[in-house]
Amino acid sequence: MAHLTDIFWIFFMAFGAAFVQRVTGFGFGIFIMTVLPYLLPSYGEATTLSGLLSIMTAVPIMGYIWKHVDWRKLLPIMITFLVVSWGAVGLVAVADDGLLKRVLGAVLILAAVWFYFFDNKVHVRPTIAVQVAMGVLSGMMGGLFGMQGPPAVLYFLAAAKDKDEYMALSQAYFLIGNLMMTLYRAQHGYLTAQVGYGWCIGVVAVFIAVWLGGKVFKRLSSQLLRKIVYAYMAVSGVLALLG
Repeated sequence: MAHLTDIFWIFFMAFGAAFVQRVTGFGFGIFIMTVLPYLLPSYGEATTLSGLLSIMTAVPIMGYIWKHVDWRKLLPIMITFLVVSWGAVGLVAVADDGLLKRVLGAVLILAAVWFYFFDNKVHVRPTIAVQVAMGVLSGMMGGLFGMQGPPAVLYFLAAAKDKDEYMALSQAYFLIGNLMMTLYRAQHGYLTAQVGYGWCIGVVAVFIAVWLGGKVFKRLSSQLLRKIVYAYMAVSGVLALLG
């Protein structure tokens, strides 16, 4: 990771992921995990670095987050996610890194196709049953691939009464979830010196991107940005499958 090219890619990907997360409310793991598995010694370390950097996207707006959170809409999906993701992180410890990268490629392609064609067209009801179901899916995707966003976002979009509550629910979810998954991953030995070096590089980019993302949150067309991210996801997924 001491190579300048690695430093550049970690900084660039952390910046892009944090910007997308601040503007759209999700997408950090989806964006950054297209590259991190190729820069870190193991897949588990890549998901650990992704989670640690994602935590920092919420730090500058924590006051904003807690002020708008309706905990009745958050706790059931949050608790389900924490239980399932604990088991999924354990699977990473025994799975083959190459297999995980190929599965990640397939997940990226499926997620890109789903969101590209069905974004803002599919709506779910904000019930307890839906929260548990989405928490299970999110826990599996978060624990295995560091991208717990898509299932949870579908629920938050349906449950939130406005844009502010949606942003608060999603960011509180990612903050608490990534904090706990970092502890899970540390238990499996994935919180290494290499991850620490990567965090020191990426955290600067994250804070810059969050600041810029906040500036454009009410001005930029998030729909256009999402379409670009989905196309990027699909291409990255194909490359991961071929690699």
